Amino acid sequence: MTDSERLARYTSALEFAERQVAHLVEQHPGYFPIYTHEGKWRHEGELWTDWTGGFCAGMMWQFHRRTGDPMWRERAERYSKLLEHRQHDRKVHDLGFIFLNTYLPWYQLTGDAQLHDVLIQAGRTLAMRFQEKGQYLSSFIGPESLFIDIMMNVPIIFYAGLETNDEELLRVAQAHCRTTAHRIVRDDGSTTHEGIFDTQTGEFLRESTHQGKSADSAWARGLAWSLYGYSKCYGLTNDEFYLAISERNAAYWLTHLPPDHVPYWDFRADLSLPPPLGAQKESSAGAIAASGLLDLARQTRSPEAAARYRETALAMLDALTEPEYLAVNTAGWEGILKHGVYHTTKNLGVDESVMWGEFFFVEALTKVVCE
Repeated sequence: MTDSERLARYTSALEFAERQVAHLVEQHPGYFPIYTHEGKWRHEGELWTDWTGGFCAGMMWQFHRRTGDPMWRERAERYSKLLEHRQHDRKVHDLGFIFLNTYLPWYQLTGDAQLHDVLIQAGRTLAMRFQEKGQYLSSFIGPESLFIDIMMNVPIIFYAGLETNDEELLRVAQAHCRTTAHRIVRDDGSTTHEGIFDTQTGEFLRESTHQGKSADSAWARGLAWSLYGYSKCYGLTNDEFYLAISERNAAYWLTHLPPDHVPYWDFRADLSLPPPLGAQKESSAGAIAASGLLDLARQTRSPEAAARYRETALAMLDALTEPEYLAVNTAGWEGILKHGVYHTTKNLGVDESVMWGEFFFVEALTKVVCE
């Protein structure tokens, strides 16, 4: 595929994404979905946790970035405003997902101090989850639990600390990153989903998982969170330790990615079994990793690694823009990207569209189209 052919293909996919999000806005105004059921966004079903609003509004900011269309800016502002109260939400560990994709692009566009204040407060609120005994930010599960997902959220604490010269916030963010690296990122670059700590002593007890195959497996989305999260932290701090962890994650990703460039839901899944516990593809993990690898290609010190990261990211996006994954030819499907997975063991959003998959797919395509 030539560069011009790829650009045309990615632009067409983004235009389809715009149509799907516009349909969501028109059919279900003010609604923040998490996953589809049989391709439909509005349905009954467990949320597990409410963490994805920033992805829906974030896509609107991505569309505005690419097109300059004032309609997308108006929608992005309106949907972002609906999330503002969550700057004080202490029940989730996902405030980076919610605010870095919404209030940060809004603030960067306008310089409005009130928007900046929301970002700072969100960072301070997330930092309240810090467990001094153990030196980590706890997940929504409880004070004993550290999730790999939090690596994508800790950047908002770094951001707040750097913007306000708050050394305490920076200490918290740095400690969390190092504890995560030492406890749930493995030497081979794979990751476990969760670390369990003794809350009385701070001692690390064991690896665990809610969404992977097993505690000692390699849940694909978790690895993508780590790869991208450490890359984001390096981008904010220039701390080479974070770059090294991200590249270790990338090495595992590149050497274990299937030949068709779309990961299975767990890199150690038994592919002799049928979906969902066996050979189930996970498009959202591919979209997250593609966006992260595009950034990492610009950050790495190695020209050879940069080429491998970018080539792999583009190969994944090429695969995801095929009709097998892009819902452009699937009548009645309301999502953008098919074959995503939310929670396998709970059977939530398995082989469906998932809102983070939508966002990171749009983000990665936009990075290529707008570079």
